Formats: sequence, C-alpha cells, structure tokens
Amino acid sequence: MDTEKVARHFDLTDKVILVTGGSRGLGFEMCRAFAEAGARVVISSRKQAGCERAAELIERDTGRACLPLACHVGDWDACDALVESVYEQYDRIDVLVNNAGMSPRYESLSSVTRELWDKVIAVNLAGPFRLSAIVGEQMARGEGGSIINISSTAAVAPGAAEIPYATAKAGLNNLTAGLAHTYAPLVRTNCIMPGPFLTDISDAWTEQVKAAMEAMVPLGRAGQPEEIVGTALYLASDASRYTNGAIIKVDGGAAYGNG
Repeated sequence: MDTEKVARHFDLTDKVILVTGGSRGLGFEMCRAFAEAGARVVISSRKQAGCERAAELIERDTGRACLPLACHVGDWDACDALVESVYEQYDRIDVLVNNAGMSPRYESLSSVTRELWDKVIAVNLAGPFRLSAIVGEQMARGEGGSIINISSTAAVAPGAAEIPYATAKAGLNNLTAGLAHTYAPLVRTNCIMPGPFLTDISDAWTEQVKAAMEAMVPLGRAGQPEEIVGTALYLASDASRYTNGAIIKVDGGAAYGNG
C-alpha cells in the first residue's frame, strides 16, 4: 500500500474550516486535528476569550495559527456576520462544522418554558440551518465543500432529561438529508452522531450517571474526546468524496439498532 497516497486522501492543507462550538470539548479536538492536517481553522464559540484561548493552545501544539471569532449561533444576524468575517479573511469556506449545542437541565417537561425551548432549538437546529444555508450556497457557486453536522445519539434514543435537545438533534439529522440533496453535487453534507464522551461537560456527572453510561455502551466506557477525530477528518477530507447524506454513529455501539 502506498502510505503517501493514503495520507493525501486526508490532507487538509490550506483548507478553510469553520467550527462552531470550537473552543472546548469535541469541537476543540476537531479544531486541533484539522490544524494538524494543515487546515486554516476558524474557531467560533459564544465567548471571544474562549476562542482566543483555544487558538493559543492549538498554535502552541501544532505551530499553526487559528482565527478566533465569537458567535452566538442562535442569533441569525450573528451567524451572517460570522460568515462575512471569514470570507473577508480567507475569501472562502471549504468545510463547515456545525458543532455548537446546548442541553440545559429541567425538573420536568411541564417546567420547560417557551424561552428555554426556543433557545435549545435556536442553538441546536436553527443556527446550523442558517449557517448551512448561507455557506452551502457559497460553496455550491464555487468549488464545492463539505458540511458536517454534529448531532447526538439522543436524536434516535432520547432520555427523559434531554427531550428538547433530542428533538432538535433529530431535526439536525433530517436537515443533513435535505442539505445533501439541495447542494449536491459540489457540496457534501454529512452528520456525526456522538454518544457519551468524557468532555468537560462530563465533569458534572455523578458516579451513578457514569456507571449508567458505561453500562449502556457495549464497549464498556464513554469515549475520549480525541476519538471523534477520525470520523471528522474523514468527512472533512477527500477520503469521503463519495459520502453524502450519511449519519455516522460514534458511540461505542450505545445506539445500536437505532437510527
């Protein structure tokens, strides 16, 4: 096997990649991996300080500078401004990763306010829709690109404590299918559906919750954040040039048989 040829399939040299929710957790790991593969990474998150800190860490680790740009993806005007800023800097976006998300706690379904519901839908579904619409159209008019949506196994196996979030992520799965038809053949749209991962969010899990998570995963553990990287690199690169409309579970088998 020609290892250099294989490596070229995953090469992202000078590709411009915009990652929302990129300052921490799975988003940060994807940003770092994209930088290591040679990409020009735009790290976006709600707080500018967090974006800048993530950019500093990635530059320290990889030697590649990233562009930190704050954006609240639940605000469509902010989404438009984010895309405009990236185009002003690089004149294109080759890969869009819709990773930003939120899953707030609630005491009961009847306690979920309309305001909370709207925020969850805005961040997890409406924001990715808007970003995909404006970036996808630009990609389709140009040289093409890749859109990667980050969903959740909650979309196909929702728990009682995450129903608004799961509903939004199920919509994101369906959005993936629609975009895969809308912007083809030059733009590929795919989705990663992670299961439980040991990100900073998991620090709040009780031992009971951790044990329950491990029990439901056939591999017997939650994922390490860097274990999202292989799938992300595949979908961002030419290695996946015939993959479109796919929803790929990265969950240790937790949602086997669903979706």
